[in-house]
Amino acid sequence: MNRQTAERLFGPELSELESFARSLDLADPLAGFRDRFEIPLGPGGEPLVYLVGNSLGPLPRAARESVGSQLDRWGRSGVGGWFEQPEPWYGVEERWLEPLSRLVGSGRHEVTVMNGLTVNLHLLLASFFRPQELRRKILVESPCFPSDRFAVETQLRWHGLDPDECLIEIGADVGSPAIDEARFELALAEHGDEIAVFLLGGVNFLTGQRFDLERLARATHAAGAVFGVDLAHAVANVPLRLHDWDVDFAVWCHYKYVNGGPGAPGGAFIHDRHLADGRLPRLGGWWGNDPDTRFRMQLEPDYVPRDDAAGWQLSCPSVLAMAPLGPALELIDQAGPDRMREKSIRLTAYLEWLLDRIPDGPVEILTPADPKRRGAQLSLRIGREPAAFQARLQEAGVIGDFREPDVIRLAPAPLFNTYHDMWRAAEGVRNA
Repeated sequence: MNRQTAERLFGPELSELESFARSLDLADPLAGFRDRFEIPLGPGGEPLVYLVGNSLGPLPRAARESVGSQLDRWGRSGVGGWFEQPEPWYGVEERWLEPLSRLVGSGRHEVTVMNGLTVNLHLLLASFFRPQELRRKILVESPCFPSDRFAVETQLRWHGLDPDECLIEIGADVGSPAIDEARFELALAEHGDEIAVFLLGGVNFLTGQRFDLERLARATHAAGAVFGVDLAHAVANVPLRLHDWDVDFAVWCHYKYVNGGPGAPGGAFIHDRHLADGRLPRLGGWWGNDPDTRFRMQLEPDYVPRDDAAGWQLSCPSVLAMAPLGPALELIDQAGPDRMREKSIRLTAYLEWLLDRIPDGPVEILTPADPKRRGAQLSLRIGREPAAFQARLQEAGVIGDFREPDVIRLAPAPLFNTYHDMWRAAEGVRNA
């Protein structure tokens, strides 16, 4: 599209939008953090507009050194690396609990780093889903993140229950992509004596809708049920106060907005009122056992779990997989979650404003317009040839996340995305 055509369609100010975007970047207090990431490059050597931080965040530059140093220690010391100073491998999973607890709004003892998200979900459901008599159903959102739904469905079957009878799914009203939270409250009121667990995504993976976790925790507990949350698309994206909001348990991954690397170990939160509850069953392993007797092994054969979230750990930590997590959390801690959220709101709103200026076409924004009801994501429903649309977008150097059959998710992450990225993304959508 040439400048004359653009000005005729959108007004003369369009030609100034790119320079305006660059001026916003110059005034951005977080602008320097972009240089601390390796942004994937396009065929011409220009950085891609990388809007898939909600799927896999880019590589923090410091992670290379972190992983390399652990490889060096492994080669130099072998098994001695577990206790070699400084920073021995032993206790590595506890090294980042302070910044992590600040990120999710919890006490240090309420969080742990372990396993993958769905493994952690199964472990916590093993403790918190205890079906008995009438109370044997699980409530979820629809659409629910597939792995969460698989976990819930198989947990029900594990207990000999039929998901067709014991899985309650609540979606949006017809014609609306967003779910009215009152629908959850109504379901809890109507089926409260039957629901054992309400499992919810903090931010819906498909639409980007953010839920009011405090409100829904209150409604869940009023119904006598347990409230659990999948924070995969919420952690390092939206403000979290898990302890104060009275969430019972939560799980998340660290490879999305935290930028902890592909397959990075996940995180888990258990509210401290449950930590010392001896009636709460759990599946045990030696790394969740009392550390004072951990290495006595056959001399102390009985399982004595720790009285913190780490008591749900099973195996020793994956040192190499955890190595990028430290630099990633340090970046977030240095930027500050509040400043990240402020930029996220502005960045997402700017992209939305640019997209709204495109003439009527086959693109519909599914994500709520209210910044309080969304994170760093805009989900676009493509009305014509969505796969071809996605291909043209990638040819323009804009990398979004395609979800069949017709949704492209664009996630403006505040640590490494720029306002100029938003301008390039909007131009890519316009031309596609």
